[in-house]
Amino acid sequence: MLKVGELAPEFTARDQHGNTLTLAGLLAKGRLVIYFYPKDFTPVCTAQACTFRDASSELATLNANVVGVSTDKDESHQRFGEKHGVNFALLADPEKKLTKLYGAAMPILNRALRVTYVIDTNRRVLGAFHHELSAAKHLSDVKRVLEG
Repeated sequence: MLKVGELAPEFTARDQHGNTLTLAGLLAKGRLVIYFYPKDFTPVCTAQACTFRDASSELATLNANVVGVSTDKDESHQRFGEKHGVNFALLADPEKKLTKLYGAAMPILNRALRVTYVIDTNRRVLGAFHHELSAAKHLSDVKRVLEG
């Protein structure tokens, strides 16, 4: 995992709508909450996406936007996002480049760990969290960092 204080690596990835996004472009909108999750349509991953969806306006008031990342393809993200009304970008990383770059690759399976980072507009990591089974804990940790 990346450590608090480190610079977040630049990346380019496609979202569920086929848009190409970069770290620099996302940070131009404010601080970034980027969370990695194992798989679309699984119970904890769905809960996590819905938790961040429901908190997105509150996070926006804290000058932060949200992006989710998994090793699923963009077509899966599109279906997942539509089914659950996800109102933020879901980045597809089927080759695990971004997941590995951010230290969120599961060592054995072809999936991401449940890791969340808060990144300031200067690419500095403000918070780094890993909770495999608690979607709610990610949001409470994120809010604590953003409000602090």
